[in-house]
Amino acid sequence: MIKRTLYFGNPAYLKTKNQQLLVSLKDEEDKQVPIEDIGVLILDNLQITVTQPTLTRLLQNNVAIITCDETHHPIGLFLNLDGHTLQSQKFKAQIEAPIPLKKQLWQQTVEAKITNQAALLRDQRVEHKLLLTLAKDVRSGDNTNHEAQAAVYYWKNLFPDFLKFSRSRDGDPPNNLLNYGYAILRATVARSLVASGLLPTLGIFHRNQYNAYCLADDIMEPYRPFVDKIVCNIVSMNGRFLDMTSKMKEQLLSLTAVDVKIGGQKSPLMVAVQRTTASLAKCFEGNTRKILYPSFI
Repeated sequence: MIKRTLYFGNPAYLKTKNQQLLVSLKDEEDKQVPIEDIGVLILDNLQITVTQPTLTRLLQNNVAIITCDETHHPIGLFLNLDGHTLQSQKFKAQIEAPIPLKKQLWQQTVEAKITNQAALLRDQRVEHKLLLTLAKDVRSGDNTNHEAQAAVYYWKNLFPDFLKFSRSRDGDPPNNLLNYGYAILRATVARSLVASGLLPTLGIFHRNQYNAYCLADDIMEPYRPFVDKIVCNIVSMNGRFLDMTSKMKEQLLSLTAVDVKIGGQKSPLMVAVQRTTASLAKCFEGNTRKILYPSFI
């Protein structure tokens, strides 16, 4: 079941009653949403009040809660600490996963990411055969760093020349749009990892001791091009005028409902992420050695 992504950009008062999220907005009639239908909740106003019982109910239902700062940049993520009935068993399998398995999983991850980058370049009518070659030649652990080689070509050619784009978290637009979309994606992946009984902190490749979501950053890699595609569409409609607007946010928030292909079937991205993290848990437990990753339809 696909869960809803709710965004609040105006002052609001959020409380709960009978498993419903009750929303009070100024000069508007109160609204309610079943908490079980929510997957991601984004709080993007400093005048939003959320009651403690509401936070508890949301987290009990494995809702990923994103908070934003005064510049409207996502800055925090709340996740459930008890997301699976066999959590300790799955933690143990994840922690004890052998290094050769992790290297193979990272190889699959990089290959899927570069393949999706190539598909997006093809969609944008840009030469993409170099990326297909790089994807095919990724080795265990990506010890030849094909991911970085692909990134250089990909970012150089993805957006129109007039933007003179350089990918940097603090760089000029459309970096702002990419950052926002990736924050939504990261929360979606982290939420699914918890639901699959895995530790989002313990990565298969990312190992930054200051990063609480290393595994989420690993698993989201092949999904990034789906964010990039939305940003490409925004650029094509707005040209150089890429300061964030409510319409752009609305487009980025549609990410979790985007259709992808996974396991030979069409699926909303949020459901695909759940299948990916479930397959990863099976890899750690020794039931398979293949992660299910999505591709463009």
